[in-house]
Amino acid sequence: MKTYTLIMFFLLSGISLAFAGIGIKRDISYRGQTLNVRNQLDVYYPKNTKTPKDVLVFIHGGSWDSGKKETYWWLGKNLARKNVISVIINYSLSPKAQYEEMAFDCSEAIKWVKDSIAQFGGSADRIFVMGHSAGGHLAALINNDPRFFKQAGISNPIRAVILNDGFGMDMFEYLNAAKKNKQTESFMNTFSRDANLWKTGSPIFYLENVQNPYLIFVGEDTYPAIKLQSDRLYNQLIITNKKSEINIIKRKKHIGMISQMIFSSNKMYDMILSFMDRNR
Repeated sequence: MKTYTLIMFFLLSGISLAFAGIGIKRDISYRGQTLNVRNQLDVYYPKNTKTPKDVLVFIHGGSWDSGKKETYWWLGKNLARKNVISVIINYSLSPKAQYEEMAFDCSEAIKWVKDSIAQFGGSADRIFVMGHSAGGHLAALINNDPRFFKQAGISNPIRAVILNDGFGMDMFEYLNAAKKNKQTESFMNTFSRDANLWKTGSPIFYLENVQNPYLIFVGEDTYPAIKLQSDRLYNQLIITNKKSEINIIKRKKHIGMISQMIFSSNKMYDMILSFMDRNR
């Protein structure tokens, strides 16, 4: 019993230490006063708000039909301890919503960040957006296709985009080539069965609009489609004189690309912070 008590003491002490100096504001509605949890976000911020800080908005993955902001509390905590304000967002999910509504949710969340992040010590002029998997698709889509921020009533405020094993850069190619199964059926709920909409919903077809840098991470052992399309995105950005960087993370599969960041010492944090410093 004494051993258990000691373990719990050290565990709770570690958690308390991890959150020392960090403020957290959860379940903020970014769309009016709605109580819809899919239109809420969490903010993790250093309590020292004397100087404006960089802001990183994270869009979770989950094949467009699953995922929630609460899962990524550790990402918010780790970034806040590294002096970056992090905003973890929810957005509408399939089958209740298709990709356009999801993307508009994300643009609305970022509009809220631009308008409101100063109260947490953040700079509205230094908003970075990172997405993992399907979240990478949404991050790239709202950055590349101007209709979503236009609908939100603002110009694109994103300083730079960070893709963590982003999936779906070219859904037209993927849905035409992929073997039909339960997963592709789920993707049809998001993108419809109209092949023209697959192209309309693909970030790679809007590269002429890109004005800001991209940092692309790809797992060495991730899905072939992610490797192929991430490499193509990078090369097409470079060909068109857009700023882009790509990093292959050794021995990492798709889920491992985000779960490794549970550990605050993970090297991807250093790479992300360095990228943000270079592109303020």
